[in-house]
Amino acid sequence: PPPDPMPEVPVATEQTAPPAVSQPVAGAETIAAVPQAPRLNVDTPRLQGSISLKGARFDDLKLKGYKVDLEPNSETVRLLSPVGEPHAYYALHGWTADASLALEDTPGPATEWTLVEGDTLSPGKPVKLQWQNGKGLTFTRSIAIDDDYMFTITDGVQNAGTAPVTLQSYGVVARHGQPTDLQNFYVLHEGVVGRTDGALAEVDYDDVLELPQVPAEGAQAEVTEATTDGWLGFTDKYWMTVLVPQQGKPFTAVVKYDARADIYQTETRLPAVTLAPGASTEVSSQLFAGAKEWETIRNYQNDPSLLERLFGQKVDPARPQILGFIDSIDWGWFFFFTKPIFWLLHHLHSLIGNMGLAIIALTFVLKLLVLPLAYKSYVSMARMKELQPEMEALKERAGDDKAKLQKEMMQLYKDRKINPAAGCLPIFLQIPIFFSLYKVIFVTLELRHAPFFGWLTDLSAPDPSSLFNLFGLLPWAAPDQGTLMATIFIGILPILLGISMWLQQKLNPAPTDPAQAMVFAWMPWVFMFMLGSFASGLVLYWITNNMITFIQQYAIMLSHGHKPDLFGNIKAGFKKKPAAVVPPAKGKK
Repeated sequence: PPPDPMPEVPVATEQTAPPAVSQPVAGAETIAAVPQAPRLNVDTPRLQGSISLKGARFDDLKLKGYKVDLEPNSETVRLLSPVGEPHAYYALHGWTADASLALEDTPGPATEWTLVEGDTLSPGKPVKLQWQNGKGLTFTRSIAIDDDYMFTITDGVQNAGTAPVTLQSYGVVARHGQPTDLQNFYVLHEGVVGRTDGALAEVDYDDVLELPQVPAEGAQAEVTEATTDGWLGFTDKYWMTVLVPQQGKPFTAVVKYDARADIYQTETRLPAVTLAPGASTEVSSQLFAGAKEWETIRNYQNDPSLLERLFGQKVDPARPQILGFIDSIDWGWFFFFTKPIFWLLHHLHSLIGNMGLAIIALTFVLKLLVLPLAYKSYVSMARMKELQPEMEALKERAGDDKAKLQKEMMQLYKDRKINPAAGCLPIFLQIPIFFSLYKVIFVTLELRHAPFFGWLTDLSAPDPSSLFNLFGLLPWAAPDQGTLMATIFIGILPILLGISMWLQQKLNPAPTDPAQAMVFAWMPWVFMFMLGSFASGLVLYWITNNMITFIQQYAIMLSHGHKPDLFGNIKAGFKKKPAAVVPPAKGKK
């Protein structure tokens, strides 16, 4: 005969408001316990490490594709580290309950999980953990990972007891103290990063210390209720660890600092559920722990840009859509510039294969985009040169009457249809482009350790060559980057930058005003030392931009009948100025 049908499993009901929990989620004393327990190995194409079965903590992860520096024997970058090591950094998930259960009756940071399926966590090979509280509740946890940096944690609970129980699932990312390698630079955000209902939040570590004391949390905290989407965690310059609750459903986001243990903590709490006797429930969330690679993060966001939609890129319906995930990269205030600039740089690099050449190609593209404006500017400058004889005649007629001179000059500009301010437009346009490119080169991971040619092995770092050892010809090392000596004894790229600015300046004669002439004469060399400590990729862009501008301006001046006397202007700059003749005092010959 056919077997009897299986009994239907009761479904857990969600409550609109979480119940009062017996203790704050993952208190500082509990979470700081040293996790001495067996470990589950993690081995993927991008990650290597282990998960402690005590608390099922993600606390030992290395990024296979990244080294600490460019030395041959450099260590692999370590993202997460366990309690007991300096500056512990880890993630974990657990359950908390209402007053009907004690804290130790729900799985948390100190829970000893049992591995029941699998041996090594890898793509396509999930593992399963189990823990029973001895009071009728059986908790299971399935952990899976993809080929990149995303873990999927599926928590289940079965109530075999005789009374209903109310539970709430949570995730935690904790850091013991501030990281030692903080950049502390004004254009870079490091600390808490998250999104709730479309609003991006970036909180520096120092600002976390200023959070108000919340008695219900037992620490300084900020609690935000999200209704539809979001994620929360910690970001470094190039790496991050972020909790991603199930999208499309409400959750509670908590940023917390516990001064007793010096622990910075982010939490995501899912809505509480009430389990009747015999009922079970299951919740799923994700954990991103890895490198902030633009393409990888954008795939997790699963939201192609308009240009890619026009070219027919399809959205993968099987992949969760993490809204706004690309904003975990710090694009800054000028995101409307930095995002498209990086998009273009990324694709140029994909085509060319060399990041330095991609920066040069990007410079050509940007100059092409602003060419109409630049053309008008250079034409205006050329026509201004044509007016020089008439301007000199006006000065002679006006004498010391500056008001009359100004009026006649404005009338002359009007008659000849010349805008004297047009020459400044390309400069004003260059400022946001330069700052945006600086942001892209400084912040994005794709520039880290990206080589160009020869001695330029990292375009995100300053030029390592130095005048101090004649660019490697002398048998002693160059000064360490970031020191005063390195700023004084600059490298080859900054010197080329100064020369390119000086050549561009020599297209025009020096101003007649002595003070103005001195400012212009010193400007290239001041910029040479100022930008000497900047990323070499940015200096490479500025050199390329100067040379393109030089060629454009020279060609446009020629097309309007004005041939720049480049060599004459250079010679004039080296001529010794005659000493000023001081008239003798009255009564003396």
